[in-house]
Amino acid sequence: MREMKTFAADFVLGAQIEARGLDPEVGAWPLVRTDTETWTYRRYRDECVATAHFLLRRLENRQGEGAPRVAMFLENHPELLSLFGGCACAGATLFGMNTGLRGATLAGVLNQSGAELLVVDQRLEAEVVKIQNQLEHLSPENILTLATGEGGLAFADYGASIRTEVGEGAALPLPDVAVEPETPLMIIYTSGTTGLPKGINNNHAKLLLIGMAVSQNLELTPEDVGYACMPLFHSNAMFLGFMPTFTMGGSIALRERFSASKFVPDILRHGVTYWNYVGEPVHYVLGALDSTYPDAADLKRYVTDNPGNRLRMALGNGAAAPDIERFDAAFGLDDVLELYGSTEAAISTFRRKGDPRGSVGEITDEFVRILDERDEECPPADVSTDGKIQNYAASVGEICRVAPDTSLFQGYFDNDSADAQKYRDGVYHSGDLGHVLVRDGRRHLFFDGRTDDWIRKDGENFSALQVARLIQENADVVLAAAYGVPCAVSDELVMVALKMRQGVIFDPAVFFDSCEKQVVEGGMDRKWFPDFIRIVSEFEYTQTEKILVRNLKKAHFAPERTGSDAVYWRTRGDQAYRSFAAEDFLALREIFVRAERVESLDR
Repeated sequence: MREMKTFAADFVLGAQIEARGLDPEVGAWPLVRTDTETWTYRRYRDECVATAHFLLRRLENRQGEGAPRVAMFLENHPELLSLFGGCACAGATLFGMNTGLRGATLAGVLNQSGAELLVVDQRLEAEVVKIQNQLEHLSPENILTLATGEGGLAFADYGASIRTEVGEGAALPLPDVAVEPETPLMIIYTSGTTGLPKGINNNHAKLLLIGMAVSQNLELTPEDVGYACMPLFHSNAMFLGFMPTFTMGGSIALRERFSASKFVPDILRHGVTYWNYVGEPVHYVLGALDSTYPDAADLKRYVTDNPGNRLRMALGNGAAAPDIERFDAAFGLDDVLELYGSTEAAISTFRRKGDPRGSVGEITDEFVRILDERDEECPPADVSTDGKIQNYAASVGEICRVAPDTSLFQGYFDNDSADAQKYRDGVYHSGDLGHVLVRDGRRHLFFDGRTDDWIRKDGENFSALQVARLIQENADVVLAAAYGVPCAVSDELVMVALKMRQGVIFDPAVFFDSCEKQVVEGGMDRKWFPDFIRIVSEFEYTQTEKILVRNLKKAHFAPERTGSDAVYWRTRGDQAYRSFAAEDFLALREIFVRAERVESLDR
């Protein structure tokens, strides 16, 4: 039985890695597990130290000021975590590129970051090759490939370069560089309402504090095993997966990317005890269980009561209440913590068993408020006996924090205007909508979606305007508006309204192919691929000649609201759009009823 240990080390990640790795007991504990290998805390320390020396050697003649800047474009691998730890030991800043970025958007983010060295996954290096001549700060010799597949590499081998240039980390000391708790460690990207994704600053202290807070909240011990199948460039996996594991002395199993079919084999093989998720994975896992174990007795025998099933807790956001309950029952969990939070980390809540159904937890920060458009506090929700909110319009507002500080939010990377927009006049604006239900004197938060300028799908926020701009690159589209619409199983789906060029008849197959081309060759992330299309003859506009998106969003895809406008849709796996008829809406509405989300259609 491993007991938690504390270390009298500096409150920076490199020192914490060193302390754990060199401890005679903890150094032998497993930290990172994959299907083929296990890294102990000592192995992790050595890999991080070797990486740190390599980075400092490669960037010793750099021209820029401040901390060295390193970018990663990687799926989940142990080497991603040693690059993260290597940056910590070297006093460098790591920029986590979303693996869905493509084309000009990828080039723009890399250029804006000023990264001087890039490590790219072999499976993604073709995307870097396409934009290599657009990169302003990355010399060819400092673009390195992590070998993860078969065949030759377009760039120098990352792992081989480390071994050749600095050798094994076991023989190397921790680099002698000045690192403070306030030193920037990782820039994690989210999407702004305009332009390129925004990078959020995360220093050593923030990452360590979040790891400690989450591990204590979950009551983790060194015997616990996490499961990282969500992308580690994202705050969900880093904040809720790796950092809690590391600070507590536990271990974490890695899957390169989420797979519903591999979920159960993985948690049984690795003895996973807790899992972090974001978006729809809970729903997809349930679908895989339904396919594999259609007989309830088999599900109970091979999953719920399986001696290898140690899973006791899941935490994340974006899952529907019925899915949470089914998932809880299928695995016999202690708890499913549906939470609210963001990479900015200014506001966070954890939902526990016993909290109101559908909530994302109790608000324990006295400074958190729901504000209306006049920055006045909204009243709590007045809920009838049948569960409906009687004062929805009045009670729903923006989730804000009214305080003289920004909590753990440390600003956006190199973006003063975004900082000023996010925190102004003593108010932190989340950009999220919510309402509060008061029960027994406690305030419980409910998440009600994004504002009109944002779409949240599969746990990621992105710019509706950016989606519309990419759609408008289609020569047959005169004008486009993108917005989030209700989803039965998670956050939102993507809908776009199109005004076509005069004389052009919308062709659903051609439009689908143009979107696919944007994903493969352009700047569109696959999550941005529209789920619904509405063809309009003309838009409604505000007095400042902006499209009145609020009315489009309210109408979503309901036939009685879209009137005579043609609507098309696609579902997961479709290779073309098809007409969305009244009977399709009725069938879809039944799915919303079963998911207990029909109110989102009827508002």
